[in-house]
Amino acid sequence: MFAFQRLTAGLCLLASSMTVVATDSGDFNDTNLHQHIKTLASDQYGGRGPLSPGERLSIDYIAGQFKQLGLEPGYQGQYLQPVPLAQVTADQAMTLTVGEQQFKVGSDFTARTHQMRSQIDLKQSELVFVGYGINAPEYQWNDYQGLDVKGKTVVMLVNDPGFATQDPTLFKGNAMTYYGRWTYKYEEAARQGAAAALIIHQTDAAGYAWGVVENSNTGSKYTLVDKQGNADQLPVMGWLHQDAAKRLFAAAKLDLDALSRQAAEPGFKAVTMNQKASLSFANRSTQATSHNVLAILPGSERPDEVVMIHAHWDHLGTNESDGHIYNGAIDNATGVAGVLELARVLKARHAIAPFKRTLMFTSFTAEETGMIGAQQFAEHPPIPTKQMVAFLNIDGMNVGDQLSYILRYGDGVSELEAYLEKEAAKQGRTVKPDPRPQAGLLYRSDHFAMAKQGVPGLLFMSLGDNDPDYIPHRYHKPADDYDPRWSLAGMKQDLALMANLAAELANNSDWPKWLEESEFKTRRAQDGR
Repeated sequence: MFAFQRLTAGLCLLASSMTVVATDSGDFNDTNLHQHIKTLASDQYGGRGPLSPGERLSIDYIAGQFKQLGLEPGYQGQYLQPVPLAQVTADQAMTLTVGEQQFKVGSDFTARTHQMRSQIDLKQSELVFVGYGINAPEYQWNDYQGLDVKGKTVVMLVNDPGFATQDPTLFKGNAMTYYGRWTYKYEEAARQGAAAALIIHQTDAAGYAWGVVENSNTGSKYTLVDKQGNADQLPVMGWLHQDAAKRLFAAAKLDLDALSRQAAEPGFKAVTMNQKASLSFANRSTQATSHNVLAILPGSERPDEVVMIHAHWDHLGTNESDGHIYNGAIDNATGVAGVLELARVLKARHAIAPFKRTLMFTSFTAEETGMIGAQQFAEHPPIPTKQMVAFLNIDGMNVGDQLSYILRYGDGVSELEAYLEKEAAKQGRTVKPDPRPQAGLLYRSDHFAMAKQGVPGLLFMSLGDNDPDYIPHRYHKPADDYDPRWSLAGMKQDLALMANLAAELANNSDWPKWLEESEFKTRRAQDGR
């Protein structure tokens, strides 16, 4: 728990008697925002890769700004929280063998592990098609019902039955749920005791082409490391190209298309494929420590209750083979710049009328490689998660002109959506639903690690919604560079909304609740919230 200093009773009386005018975008300084983005997205920072020289530059810059603003360290008297990372690389000299068929790594399948083992051997492991690989009590759905898959290889479809059927009464229809994410599918397969999981890729259902899968899974990956060397994680995490999956099912005398349709219907039963898989690969791992950055502005009356404001600092680093630097100016130097300016503006407001609750400003590592810094924070927080009111997460901001709307990710997920609507209305704006709910963006940024601990959050993201050129030509590409011509009017507009929303939460006594039945709501209830 933080060792917060309480302010004097006189200051508290002053705070309760003063009226604070609403923050408008004029409070946010263009020069500051430009300088932060320009610095963090400069070639000198090398794309801000975790464990690279760019990490030290990034975390020193962010921590230095927090210290200069007079914010207190947020982790055991320090601004930095250690994050034990392992860089794991699966040797790509591997072949997946099923019966008489052989599948090529990269073009047909990918496979990797988070286990700290030098060699992975999958030998004659029985294949079982488990539909979508989902066990979701709140949706009365269990693809593993009555099934023992210990030591077996489970084959499954990406996304969830709602997307497949477009039935709004099934899961969430077109909008992906967490059960549709590949991360969940691997986690559930591990809980079921499987030796391997192979997810069948489909571009529309996944939200990205096979090339993204291949590029993301055939190189080095980062993971947290536990004392058991991640022995409880899935030994083999794999993907199958759709064409390879069709060949696999055809050899088993099974119709993949027909089974896929059946898998989207309630009551689906897993199918033994009467095939056995073998796969071996060498695995190299190195361990080092990365860092999250944390700072606090202690509350005057209820300092143990915390409202969090966040943006991840990392990006993709530098490609050693071709020298390209992935500077990540919009994703996510703009987010970090926004957090730094929010810290400055809210600190100034706090000096006039102290917030009752504590504000915590954070910037985590390794979001781009699986929300690893967020996972470390969520599982080893400096305060209990039951004391966290909400998590406001920025992941890419609108560097252009102001908009008449703001995006909302998720629908009917938590009461924070009402806060968003209220503050947008004050600006004369509407709330626009996520234009790509099938992509599951609600589950692909740092706030989600906190949701798994029961803490509700909001995602503030503007990645291409008002700039159709961004996703195809700059997102996760070297072209995501800083441009001094950016007006940043839209960025300041959104920051003004966030400032008012954070201030409202920091001064009231509300604990925003989850609206939908989910594991997150259940987890929050365990904390008595």
